[in-house]
Amino acid sequence: MRSARLATAGLLAALTTLVPALTTGTAAGGAQAASGGGADVVSRDVAFSLVNANSTADACSSDGRTYRVRGQLVGPRREVLGANADRVDVLVHGLGTGSWLWHLREQPAYDYAAALARAGETSLVLDRLGYGASPIPGGNDTCLGAQADMLHQVVQHLHSGLYRFAGSGHAVPSVHHVVLQGHAAGAAIAQLEAATYDDVDGLVLMSWTDGRATRPAADAARQQSRRCLGDRDFARYAGSDRDYRALLFRTAPAGVQRAAADRRGPAPCGDVLSLAPTIATGRTSARDVEAPVLLVFGSRDRLNRADAERQQEQSYSSSVRVRRTTVSGAGNALPLERSAATTRARVLRWLATVA
Repeated sequence: MRSARLATAGLLAALTTLVPALTTGTAAGGAQAASGGGADVVSRDVAFSLVNANSTADACSSDGRTYRVRGQLVGPRREVLGANADRVDVLVHGLGTGSWLWHLREQPAYDYAAALARAGETSLVLDRLGYGASPIPGGNDTCLGAQADMLHQVVQHLHSGLYRFAGSGHAVPSVHHVVLQGHAAGAAIAQLEAATYDDVDGLVLMSWTDGRATRPAADAARQQSRRCLGDRDFARYAGSDRDYRALLFRTAPAGVQRAAADRRGPAPCGDVLSLAPTIATGRTSARDVEAPVLLVFGSRDRLNRADAERQQEQSYSSSVRVRRTTVSGAGNALPLERSAATTRARVLRWLATVA
């Protein structure tokens, strides 16, 4: 893996013009009623058996082994515990947060998955391999191309019902339609999956562009990459908690920011070092996305340049429909900003137009 690290080192200079990798961390466990929800909203731990392989055009390597990848199915009781679910939104984190970005249960007003469930949506809050409840021993044994491949496997398992509730013999629902929702580098993974396999019904991409990152974003990504090049398997995004909070948030309440900083964890270095080639691939793969796309940005995002948003919108030349929306005053971590309800409302309104 040392040779792969050295090969990647030459790509670091390009990060000044590339979008940052935002997303890592620990995932919330448990399988009770979802936070803030009534008796009709439930959350259940689920597990998938996935092969850590890379069949995408993203040039990065993985170990090809089979791992247990976990998540939480959050939604109306009739869908989560029924034989079939009409639609599941797979929520994908990136390199600087974690599944808690979508399901921060101790802050009910900012629990994205539970709020969507109360509106009738069912979500899979996924811990990607190497994060939270889905550990991998060697952080250099996976990469973002493999993460997109495993996301494709998740989509197929949802359709066929080839996954299980953790610690329960209850039958899991098979799913008719799947929408991928990704934040930051999680959006890049979702985009690569949709472009490569063409098996999802829609994409919601938050705080993501395939280029023209801000200088603070590029600096933070370079620092994380340098830590990985120093013979590490895992590395955190951003330095201090204060730096981390400054990059992700503009208006999030102090309690939400503290909870996020407490939960941030290190990202697998294979993910970190494959970010630059994934971004380069993304500029091409965006043209291959045929599903409808919703792009969501915050007007005060410190990590993505505002002048790149329209360029990103125009990248999806094969998509049946592309919509871009900007949430006024919001920073990068849209589900956790004070405007979280506005973000959710716009996503829900768009979902109503998708099969």
